Amino acid sequence: MRIFLSGLAAALTLSTAALAAEPADTAAALRDRALGDATAWTILEDLTTEIGPRPVGSPAMTRAKDWAVETLTTYGFTNIKVEEFAKPTWRRGAESASIIAPYPLKLSIIGLGGSVPTPAKGVEGEVVIFRTLAELEAVPDGSLAGKIAVVTTPMVRTQSGEGYGAVGAVRRTGPSIAGRKGAVAYLTRSVSTSDSRLAHTGIMRYAEGAPQIPAAALGVPDAEQLERLAARGPVRVKLSMASSVDPKSVAWNISGDIVGSERPEQIIVVGGHLDSWDVGTGAIDDASGIAITTAAGKLIGDLPRHPKRTIRVVMWGSEETGGSSEAYAAARKDEMPNLVIAGESDFGAGRIYALQLPARAMTSGALAPLPGLMAPLKIFVSREPARGGGADTEGLEKAGVPAFSLRQDGARYFDFHHSEDDTLDKVDPDDLQQNVAAWVALLYMIADTDIDFRALKDAK
Repeated sequence: MRIFLSGLAAALTLSTAALAAEPADTAAALRDRALGDATAWTILEDLTTEIGPRPVGSPAMTRAKDWAVETLTTYGFTNIKVEEFAKPTWRRGAESASIIAPYPLKLSIIGLGGSVPTPAKGVEGEVVIFRTLAELEAVPDGSLAGKIAVVTTPMVRTQSGEGYGAVGAVRRTGPSIAGRKGAVAYLTRSVSTSDSRLAHTGIMRYAEGAPQIPAAALGVPDAEQLERLAARGPVRVKLSMASSVDPKSVAWNISGDIVGSERPEQIIVVGGHLDSWDVGTGAIDDASGIAITTAAGKLIGDLPRHPKRTIRVVMWGSEETGGSSEAYAAARKDEMPNLVIAGESDFGAGRIYALQLPARAMTSGALAPLPGLMAPLKIFVSREPARGGGADTEGLEKAGVPAFSLRQDGARYFDFHHSEDDTLDKVDPDDLQQNVAAWVALLYMIADTDIDFRALKDAK
């Protein structure tokens, strides 16, 4: 593991300010230090290079667990915990698809996570194109017997990533709908803004009682080619997919603390998810989030006096296929009253442009300096309250823990997300440092104040 320590230099530079300054002054000093600090890049490069892809249940994920413990230890975190939970896992096998009529053409596909395999000899059928999931839902049950259903809804590129949510159902629920209609297999245009032929995977789940048919995503140009061909006449496709399920595998949530100096029992929970899909190296999803939050915690931990409250960085162990949020919330149920706020970095390393806090948070004078702290980073404090902190904080939020969100520019995120293109070269080091600067300033401000987000939310 390649880790370069800058903690001593940081402590010497910030020692006087940290001991005597107002929280906003120390937060500003931390922000500025983050803009020149290489810790996040070192963590990101190390995780993606040393461990690589990290699907749950794989030997790589076991190595990632050990890497997480070593990394948190090296960077000065304490109270390090490895919390195991049961997690059945799906494993990809060999996959292929081809047009066989009107002419042969190999298609770029990737199986959707959770898909059943095809028979050993594959499945073959005429494709039926649906431009939307609603069109597929509208055909009679059983009407697609022997056919392969193909949904070709494009994803709209947006800064916020809302285009992803708008079409996500084509991946998550489309296979079950197609199965009810009698289809022998299901293909969807990748939920992606890319024009690359690389296909994008992601989780899907069969509805209770629905037929379980093989399901895969097509590279965007291939989906468009099928659509054009089908408009001219019948198209036949052959699909072959292998997969297996291990019902007895496990995953881990790994955490470490920067312990508060006055009220250590009050905890701010942040982090990213350690697992990734089996394609690419999971650089944007979500080694970047691991690197950003760990580096922010480390910079605060370097101070000679820690802020009043504890900052906990969690490396959640199963976000892509689910389970880590519920497991973490269950393991920490006795701590819930003392969890101050929660947030996750899980949208790559695009530059942050907005901060969303819990409702009424900015009515507290303690956070009045935040707009000024964020302005040099070209971040505004939104009037809209955070709708959530991330997939892995949902379990905490359901138990009443307030959440915040640092909104990132995701205009290009879905070009690479869940594909072989999710690699280190897609991360801009300057953007990564801007993320750390925003996180470290915000975390210090919350950790060194007495703000009670629950009370503010309930105030009238």
